[in-house]
Amino acid sequence: MVRVRFAPSPTGLLHIGNARIAVFNWLFARRHNGTFILRIEDTDIARSEKKFTTQLIEDLHWLGLAWQEGPDVDGQLGPYLQSERLHIYKKICQRFLNDRLAYKCYCTQEELEERRRIARLSGKPPRYDNRCRNLNDSQIKAFETSGMNNTIRFKVPDELIAFDDLIRGTCQFDMNLVGDFVIMRSDGTPSFHFAVAVDDTLMEITHVIRGEDHLSNTPCHILLFNALKRKPPQFAHLSLTMGTDRTLLSKRHGAFSISEYRKLGYLPEALLNYMMLLGWSPKNKKEKFKVDDIIETFEISDMSKASSVFDHHKLDWLCGQYTREADTDTLTELAIPYLQTAGFIPADENKIDKTRLRLIVDATKNNISCISQIIQEADIFFKDIMISHTHAEFLSSEISKSVLVSFYQELQKLNTFSPQIFKEILTIVHEKTKITGKGLYLPIRIALTGKEHGPELHSIINILGINICKKRIERFLFVKR
Repeated sequence: MVRVRFAPSPTGLLHIGNARIAVFNWLFARRHNGTFILRIEDTDIARSEKKFTTQLIEDLHWLGLAWQEGPDVDGQLGPYLQSERLHIYKKICQRFLNDRLAYKCYCTQEELEERRRIARLSGKPPRYDNRCRNLNDSQIKAFETSGMNNTIRFKVPDELIAFDDLIRGTCQFDMNLVGDFVIMRSDGTPSFHFAVAVDDTLMEITHVIRGEDHLSNTPCHILLFNALKRKPPQFAHLSLTMGTDRTLLSKRHGAFSISEYRKLGYLPEALLNYMMLLGWSPKNKKEKFKVDDIIETFEISDMSKASSVFDHHKLDWLCGQYTREADTDTLTELAIPYLQTAGFIPADENKIDKTRLRLIVDATKNNISCISQIIQEADIFFKDIMISHTHAEFLSSEISKSVLVSFYQELQKLNTFSPQIFKEILTIVHEKTKITGKGLYLPIRIALTGKEHGPELHSIINILGINICKKRIERFLFVKR
């Protein structure tokens, strides 16, 4: 049975690049009716914080990811917080020492840095020189007597390590360039290499799907799997996600943490869809799809070896597609907190005019990519508009005035309003003024909204009401400038 894991470190917020790794592990598990495991790698005591673990779990659930084993889900092979597994690492580390697969290293950090510096100057790889591997009993006793701290290092054999990556094909590494690596730090916490190999072994992970930045770690992990007498899992190293300038993805590229996307009001299904397009695409090349529609055809081997590029404009376009197709009642409920924060609607939800609000959301949803943008789109319905100097000059022209006068005269005749009535009014205004296209629509739109773009004009008038529309036009017809 397929068993995969997502194993983040809770040292910060979950970002697009890391969340994408979780998404493809989850998708792979669903494709093969397997088990998706969430494991929190929190052995970096100085940087790990519980609040990040809590936020990470909330963000993954918000995206729609569900795991069968994890910190918040019962599982037979836990615990799923590495900080609760320290006794396991220490026991296995001692076994490695007893079997002479590992040894104590007394080199100080300063000594290691100096040796690396000398190696670089000599044109050699800055690897550990294995000098503590063959200490004799008297040397070890001297270090112990002096109270020297020690790490535990794994003995790396001088050999080639080869493995078949499900995305990248055959990979080879010369372990002579690596040197013996630390598996237990001097403070008694396991190294990344050791904890990962032990956990993947004991949690019976069958496939390790992670970023290509871990590709060079894989031979070390294979050696540890061998030492643990476990056949290594299959590996698949996903390409990294870059910015449009081909540098590592960061906030300057418009890529935010998942929690920030939540706060901005992006729809989770849209963000999930977009992350799946980073390095992969369905065989039918569609860019908008539901997960259930692609599960049966998803193959990890189809992932691109080339780095994927995060395009914020494409993300907004895709999210806009989802927003336009979303249920208006659902969007209305999502919009309420944003409009309350802006002071547009009452804090007491019982006092909100839900019927009017639903009309506003329905009118504006075609122009937004995320729910928070409704504040800018819907402000015309909640407060008086501001007209820029440029727009004021435009509305003062003879052409604009003739349109506004004619339109105002037709509004004066109305008691009720509908899209069909609006269409009829425009026909009459056109016949009177002989003006068409933008020359006909734009003066009305700017006079009513102060903007050149926005919801359909018939929706604006229907929501504002005929009286407010007349008042907004009157200021340009009867006020001297």
